[in-house]
Amino acid sequence: MSALAAPLTAAPRRIEPLGALLTLAGALALTWLPFVLVKANRIVPGTPLGVGAALPPAVAGGLIVLLVGAAAVGLCVGAPRVRLLAALTALAGLALAVGLAGSLLTPGGNRVVRVAPGGAFWVVLVCLGLLATDALTRLRPRPLVRVLALGLLLGIVVAALASGWFDHLSILREYAVNAARFAQELRRHVLLAFGSLLAAALVGLPLGILCHRVPRLRPGVLGTLNVIQTIPAIALFGILMAPLGALAGGFPALQRLGVSGIGAAPAVVALFLYSLLPIVANTASGLARVSRAAVDAARGMGMTHWQVLRGIELRLALPVIITGVRVVLVQNIGMVTVAALIGGGGLGTFVFQGIGQTAIDLVLLGAIPTVALAFSSAVLLDALAETLERR
Repeated sequence: MSALAAPLTAAPRRIEPLGALLTLAGALALTWLPFVLVKANRIVPGTPLGVGAALPPAVAGGLIVLLVGAAAVGLCVGAPRVRLLAALTALAGLALAVGLAGSLLTPGGNRVVRVAPGGAFWVVLVCLGLLATDALTRLRPRPLVRVLALGLLLGIVVAALASGWFDHLSILREYAVNAARFAQELRRHVLLAFGSLLAAALVGLPLGILCHRVPRLRPGVLGTLNVIQTIPAIALFGILMAPLGALAGGFPALQRLGVSGIGAAPAVVALFLYSLLPIVANTASGLARVSRAAVDAARGMGMTHWQVLRGIELRLALPVIITGVRVVLVQNIGMVTVAALIGGGGLGTFVFQGIGQTAIDLVLLGAIPTVALAFSSAVLLDALAETLERR
C-alpha cells in the first residue's frame, strides 16, 4: 500500500519560472501576431499571415508540435541538456518553416514581392534563444567548448544561408541587391571598431599603469574619462565635427590623410575617447588585485621594476584587462552603427537608409550582423579572460 501511495503523496514537479514566462510570450505571439508578412514590394505594410495560413497543414501542425514540446520541456524539465536539445530542435524547425513559407508565398520569377518574417517568428525565435542560453548557462561549459559551439553555430548559419533555402525571404533579397556594398560596409564597420580599440589600448594601458603607480593621478584621470563617457554618442560626434573640420581646412596634409569634419575621422576619435575609461579603469583595478607577496618575491629575486611589471603584474592582471577590452569592443561595434549618421559608414548605413525608406528589411540587414558580431566578440573574449584566469 505504501508503494502505491508514494506517487500520490510525492511532491508535484516544480514549474520552471523562465520556462513559464517564455511559454506565455510565445503563445501570445503565435495567437495575436503574424508568422509572415507578404508585401507587394519592399516598402508597403504587407498582408499578415498566421502559421496555418502561411504553411501547408502538415508542416504547420509539425511546427506547432515542436514548439509545444519545447514549451513543455521549458516548463517541466530542469535537465540542461534536455532543455538545450529541445530549444535547438525547435529553432531548426522554426527556421525551416519560415524558409518554406517564403518559397511557397513568392510567385515564380517574381523579384518584387517580399515575404518577411512576422512578429510571431521573431518573438518565438527570441524565446527559444533564451531557453537555449539558459541551458548553456546551467551546463557551464569550458571556454574551449563555448568557442567551438560558437564556431559550429556560425558554420551552420552560413551553410543554411548558402543552401538557397531562405533566398525568397525579404532580408536575403535585400542582401542580394546590396551584396557588394554590404561586404564593403562590413569591412569598414570592423575596421572602425577594432581600429579605435587598438588605439585606445595603446594609450589606455600605459595610462592605467600610471594611475596604479601614482595613485593621486587616478581620481583626476578616471573623473575626466567618466565625464567623456556621459556625453551621448551623437552629441560627441557633432562636437568633434567642428574642430576636425577646422584642422582639415587649416592643414591640407591632414585632409589628404582623410581627416575631415564628417566621415570616419570623427567616428574614430569619438570611439577612441569612449574606449579609454574601461581600459584604463580595468588596467588599474587589475594591477591593484595583484598579490603584494608575489611582487615582493619577484623583487627579492632581483627582478627589475620593468621585469616585475611585464612578467608578474601584467600577467596576473590580464584577465581583468581582457574584460575591459571585451566591454570596449562590444560597445564600439554598437556605436559604429550610429557613426553612419555622420558619414562614418559601416552597417549602420543600411539601418538608417532603411529607416528613411521605411524598409524594415533593410534595417534588419544592418542590425542582425551587428548583433551577431557583438555577440561573437563577447563570447570569444569572455572565453579568453576565463582561460587566463584559470591559468
